[in-house]
Amino acid sequence: MSAPDQRAPVRRDRLVARRVPFDAIPREAWDRLLAVTACATPFSRWTFHRAWWDGYGESAHEDYLICFPAGGRGALDPASIVAIVPLMHRHEVEPDDSILRTAIRHAPRLAPTPIPDRAKAVFFAASYHADYATLLCDRAGLPDVAAAVVETLASGPDPSHGPDDWDVVDLRRLRADDPALPALEAAFRAAADRYGWAVTREQEDVCPVLRVDTDDWDTYLNTLTTKDRHEIRRKVRRAEAAGPVEFEDVAAPASAVDEFIAIHQARWGADGLFPETPGGERSRHFFRRLAELEGPGGALRLGRLRAAGRTIFMCVGFHQRDTVYYYNAGSDPDARALSPGVVGVAHYLRHGLAAGYRVFDFLRGNEPYKYSWGAVDEPIYRLIVTRGADR
Repeated sequence: MSAPDQRAPVRRDRLVARRVPFDAIPREAWDRLLAVTACATPFSRWTFHRAWWDGYGESAHEDYLICFPAGGRGALDPASIVAIVPLMHRHEVEPDDSILRTAIRHAPRLAPTPIPDRAKAVFFAASYHADYATLLCDRAGLPDVAAAVVETLASGPDPSHGPDDWDVVDLRRLRADDPALPALEAAFRAAADRYGWAVTREQEDVCPVLRVDTDDWDTYLNTLTTKDRHEIRRKVRRAEAAGPVEFEDVAAPASAVDEFIAIHQARWGADGLFPETPGGERSRHFFRRLAELEGPGGALRLGRLRAAGRTIFMCVGFHQRDTVYYYNAGSDPDARALSPGVVGVAHYLRHGLAAGYRVFDFLRGNEPYKYSWGAVDEPIYRLIVTRGADR
């Protein structure tokens, strides 16, 4: 009798994972699972994924998985779906990335594991612009879901995307406290010997996060270093001396998104998100679509700071429960004497504290300005699975 094929996927009877297009996933199931996901952030919202594919759909291929019990009522019955795994695939570096500005940024200071540019990679969906990623699933179901994901990835390529299988699974943006991270790592390591895979977990970047236990602005400022506290107060006073300073949380973000795009681009030019290039047009479409989908009262918020009746700063963020996620900003370069960046963030934080927010997440990157507000690094991780040389 011949030996069994050690590369054949091991059958699991409890859960089945099926590849589906994003549009085929019932919104009802998405929102239900988002509500029970341990480390869900605004980047896991249906609106963010819908806007991302509308803006950047030509830069990757959808590879979403839905998980449901074997023998259930049907894969696309909303009540039967127990998990959604948002994935996509593409080459690690596409030839037009420099033109379309779609490369996935990482922190070179952490010496990330090198992956060949032409490797076909499986990423979390929307990884270019999502600062966090996870599986949509309740905590108790994560081990079974992770095992179903591994089985599906071991079963060969999706025929609708051609005969070439993946070279690397490159799952980024996983928070240190996300239970999806150890569940996925354990499932991949359990299958590694069977399939000839190598599994690596490494820190990808940091997200500086400010945690505050007061709604009083002066009490918060007193937690900062003397130098930072004095600088913030000095710059706020100087701006106020030039005329009335007013901060507004824009009620309908779609009404102000083009104003944000304009002031962001005035500040950052060719280095910003919205240059006059094909990539810049994709970014403009993404932001406009996201603002439209979130609508008034949604997670996406725009802040506007006016000094003496003139807009000098705008920022975009996401608000969820007790947390503000500070996503991007722009300022009027002609108002640099008023320190619009510092004064704008000061008013954004002060407004958030008064509204009851206690966590201010500055998201990926160790830019020095984040630490002047008292933010402390929180790591995010990357899980890398590569095939053996005998492939």
